[in-house]
Amino acid sequence: MSNTIQKDLNYKKFVIDSKLQYFKPHASKIEKTFAEEIYSSLNRNSKFITPKFFYDKKGSDLFEQICTLPEYYPTRTEIAILKSLQTELPMYLDDTFRLVELGSGASVKTRIILDIFATMQASVEYIPIDISEILAESSEQLLKDYDNLHITGIIDTYEGGLEFLENYDDKKNLIIFLGSSFGNFSPNEGKSFLQKINSTMKPNDLFLIGLDLVKETHILESAYDDSQGITAQFNLNVLSRINDELEANFDLNNFSHYSTYNEEYQRVEMYLKSLTSQSVVVSKSNLLLHLEKNELIHTEHSHKFNLSQVRNLLASTGFKIHHVWLDDKKHFSLTLASKN
Repeated sequence: MSNTIQKDLNYKKFVIDSKLQYFKPHASKIEKTFAEEIYSSLNRNSKFITPKFFYDKKGSDLFEQICTLPEYYPTRTEIAILKSLQTELPMYLDDTFRLVELGSGASVKTRIILDIFATMQASVEYIPIDISEILAESSEQLLKDYDNLHITGIIDTYEGGLEFLENYDDKKNLIIFLGSSFGNFSPNEGKSFLQKINSTMKPNDLFLIGLDLVKETHILESAYDDSQGITAQFNLNVLSRINDELEANFDLNNFSHYSTYNEEYQRVEMYLKSLTSQSVVVSKSNLLLHLEKNELIHTEHSHKFNLSQVRNLLASTGFKIHHVWLDDKKHFSLTLASKN
């Protein structure tokens, strides 16, 4: 990657050692974007906070806890599917591929794919893209466990990371987007994002995406409102982050976690409910926020799909599907595709 591209994209390069480096946007860029987005999303009648802001260090740690909860089926179901790919996925790869991951988090599921790469390649290259600082920590842990691994991390939004990757080099990529993170997008945003991924892919690149499927309402609602209250902590933590980074004065005791499954739109909806009439100042966003009792701040939609929707979605955004893998209960899907 040239220094010109690095400068144009406003990134700072950190070299840890010969096997680990990462790029991060300058702090002023991150803070400005966060402050501006919070002003825009809370300064309206239907208030919302974009779910990408869940994932500061504490938020990422809480999400890792959610992934181990008995009610939260997506993680263990997807892991089971990934393990079943150990003989099938190599049929689509060769030793010139690099692994790129959107939303790598703690890289737990990544290890299953890295194990597959390690059987095919003497030296494995991995580019994780994640908004959270946990990327650097998880990368260092991966290097302890994989002797033949080289990591170039990008601490940024998905879109920023994709723009970075597009200008990086000409190596073939397997881009993976695991979990059910895609469901957080609205239908129009989701299509735009898939088109973005498609436009940055080279003709021989591959894309593996995890999508959660429609199922019984009680299973869906339990997954997003667990009995231990970890999901509630995760939801409320975004207010703590705004307090810390944007000098706001949200009182978390004045809010509660609320989620429900909207069958018409095939999505779990997650909100923060104001328990009282209140005013909040967000200093760095120059925002004075007024909330009525029981007013909702939307924090996440998690859309669910049926298989025909999966196929139509990918076909309509320029992809050719090579294979769809499912678990035995058909609760979750993994789809491998390339540019059409």
